[in-house]
Amino acid sequence: MHPDDPSAQKLTDARPTTPSDDAASTERTIGRHRASEPSRRALLGSTPVRVALATGVTCCLSLVAVATARGNHDTPRTVEPLAEAVADRAAIADERASRSLDRDAAPARILPSPTAKPTPTPTAVRKAPKKPVKPRRPRPVAGLDQAQMDNAKIIVDVGLEMKMPRRALVVALSTAMQESNLYNLASAVLPESAEYPNQGSGSDHDSVGLFQQRPSSGWGTVAQLMRPSYAARAFYSALNEIPGWQDMSVTAAAQSVQISAYPDAYAQHEDRATTVAAALTA
Repeated sequence: MHPDDPSAQKLTDARPTTPSDDAASTERTIGRHRASEPSRRALLGSTPVRVALATGVTCCLSLVAVATARGNHDTPRTVEPLAEAVADRAAIADERASRSLDRDAAPARILPSPTAKPTPTPTAVRKAPKKPVKPRRPRPVAGLDQAQMDNAKIIVDVGLEMKMPRRALVVALSTAMQESNLYNLASAVLPESAEYPNQGSGSDHDSVGLFQQRPSSGWGTVAQLMRPSYAARAFYSALNEIPGWQDMSVTAAAQSVQISAYPDAYAQHEDRATTVAAALTA
């Protein structure tokens, strides 16, 4: 196109290109009196900015670590690890409470005494020895009192032990009833006899005991004859030496042993002696 062409000139006049026009156009684009600035995200996303931030954070952490180390060096104290503290608290809480809804009282802990000795376990329970049971005293019969009945029982028991028949028991009881009235008598002639258990005193020479046997005649010592069981045994032994005593009357059999000045006196006690023998051997 030729420069002198009028159409070319119109186009040129329609779009001026002066510097002032360009500046005004730029100002309208970014706003009045404002300078153009890059986007913040673009700045943070750039590599140089990231490196600078990381370096700054590292420096700050180093300073804090140094200050903490100095503080720990100046005032030393034990810092319990967090995990250990949590575990200890959990253990304490577990001891104090149960997780069950049915909570029973926890048994008290018994701490052993430092000086206490262990209790030995018994291997067997030892039972205390039983006290000997006293023999039952016989109930008196035939008008006898308890002391007389006790002495009669001794006479009968000794006869049964020696395998003597019932007839011998009646003879022995009749003899003791006549001689001492079934009491264990001492003798005023023998003061020694009073030193032993007795139930009274007689005065027929040196005769002592239930059967009024005389030490001077060879029946035994004073101590022996004052024991009712010994006196009864001595009587039965002498009766066994009498030939045919089983066929004799009570009076004859007793007199054969005792050699009494009153031989017929024993017969009066036969009925009572029979009753007592029956009661003690039932």
